[in-house]
Amino acid sequence: MPFLQVGLRTDFEAFRSLARKAVSSLFENLDDKSVSPAQLIIACDVYPLLLDCLVNDNVQVAAASMDAIKNSIENFASSPEGIATIFPADSIDASDLRNLMAQCSSLGRVRVLALIVKLFLVSPSVVSVIYNSKLLALLESEVNGANDTFVTMSVLELLYEMTEVKHVMEFLSKTTLLQLTSTLVSNTSMEPILRSRAMIICGRVLSKENTFMFIDETSVRIVISTIEGRLVPSEIGDADECESALEALSQIGSPMQGATLLLSSTPDAARFLIGAAFGRQSLGEQRLGKQMAALHVLGNIAGENRSQNAILNGDAEENLHA
Repeated sequence: MPFLQVGLRTDFEAFRSLARKAVSSLFENLDDKSVSPAQLIIACDVYPLLLDCLVNDNVQVAAASMDAIKNSIENFASSPEGIATIFPADSIDASDLRNLMAQCSSLGRVRVLALIVKLFLVSPSVVSVIYNSKLLALLESEVNGANDTFVTMSVLELLYEMTEVKHVMEFLSKTTLLQLTSTLVSNTSMEPILRSRAMIICGRVLSKENTFMFIDETSVRIVISTIEGRLVPSEIGDADECESALEALSQIGSPMQGATLLLSSTPDAARFLIGAAFGRQSLGEQRLGKQMAALHVLGNIAGENRSQNAILNGDAEENLHA
């Protein structure tokens, strides 16, 4: 293992990259079952070196570091030794991810956040440790700051990745990430691409079947209203933004409770969708695209893709057919 330490500390990028690949290979191919790779990484103090390369090296070497950490993460973060290393009890530890973030450039911060999201994907128990370590607050801080387009867009992409996790709602609902993301949607000073991505993420979060187990209807209505605001003709300055708003509503309306809420509690959104789908305005290419998107949304709300044989409640059905 000393050769890994030398390789990770060398000034030669090619050697550092090879050392990271060796770490990945160690986790994948170690045949000696008497010792775990995690124990070797800890004993030889390799983890801090990987973190340093992750936040400070160029893209190629940092990517190799991320690969090394990512390939080892399931084994490493699932062991008591790994948990203690990644989430040190001593908050002043140099490898504490919060301390690391505080010392990073904007690019380094994004890389640390990407590592947190990779950890988020390991297991519900690891997510619980992440939440209790207040690491999700780092994501909240970056979304709330939103003064660097690169960082904000990168964080939104990481949030999008997090929405793929089955157990995401239990923990996201304990943060302000949904509210902060919704705020980006209504921020007219933001780049349209950021608002569009924020809408898609809100839609993905609220499309989960267990959404209403963790998020109250009032909060969901606020998000819907915010997205709906981007559909007002005077507010639409970007065709992609309109398409994103429609896609977000489509996702929110996919589960039964979301569809019911859209139709019975947010009638303005429903009226807009029906008007966009069946209006008689001149059908230019852009207008036709919006009409097709609105029809797709209505299909989702009506239950086209729902597997269960269920119907909407009376008020929702009446609004749908009105």
